[in-house]
Amino acid sequence: MIDIDLLFRKRIGFPENEKVTFESLDFVLEKTAKTIPFENLCVINKNVMEITQENLAEKILVRNEGGLCYELNTILYFFLIENGFEVTPVRGVTYNPTNQSWSETEATHVINILTYEERKYVVDTGFGGNLPLRPVPLNGDVVTSSNGDFRIRKMESGYGDYLFEMKLLHKNTDWVKGYAFDSTQPVKDESELNDIQKIIVESPVSPFNKSSLVTVLTDNGSKTLTETSFTHWIEGQEFNEGIDRSRFKELAKQFFGMKWS
Repeated sequence: MIDIDLLFRKRIGFPENEKVTFESLDFVLEKTAKTIPFENLCVINKNVMEITQENLAEKILVRNEGGLCYELNTILYFFLIENGFEVTPVRGVTYNPTNQSWSETEATHVINILTYEERKYVVDTGFGGNLPLRPVPLNGDVVTSSNGDFRIRKMESGYGDYLFEMKLLHKNTDWVKGYAFDSTQPVKDESELNDIQKIIVESPVSPFNKSSLVTVLTDNGSKTLTETSFTHWIEGQEFNEGIDRSRFKELAKQFFGMKWS
């Protein structure tokens, strides 16, 4: 059986013998965001696996790949549970600020709600480059990290009872909607995660089954790879390179450790 706790620690560079405390979750979330890419290569390659604890560990912790929200936050869930935290996965609906519309795939974003000393926090490592890098309380308090400012407000949106908002560093001057979620509706089991994956893989309105995407945060920005471009944000400055399929393979391996068949 795969040791998720040990392998997760090795993947992100967290000391094997150090206790994971609430105070060290900032470090865990930041290292995860900068180590494990948000990517959809298995979806594009039509090579997805059933969502199970064993399969996710094999993919993300043994083969050192990344994944989408329902994979990244689920492997984080298993890691946190093994380290004694009270965590519940829930579903959310993402918001597209460009189109000013909610996702047509509906509640396919998966996050974790962690309870610590009778307070609830969102811990999310599956929202691409929009990650808060630390637990965000559900009481509206603003959390600030190297990636910007983040908050969660109690608000009935028609898509849940809470709204996650962000002001990304160097990108947003005002609060932008990220996603809504229903804190009262936990993900029941792995079959529900597989239903989400099926929508992402098969739905004509899914944004993740059209073209390849790999992105990861860095110490001073982010790196994003698509089939036509490589974008590197450094201290708020954007550096963009147009690429072809051959160059995509090179960059995927060089900067993300990913293999593209």
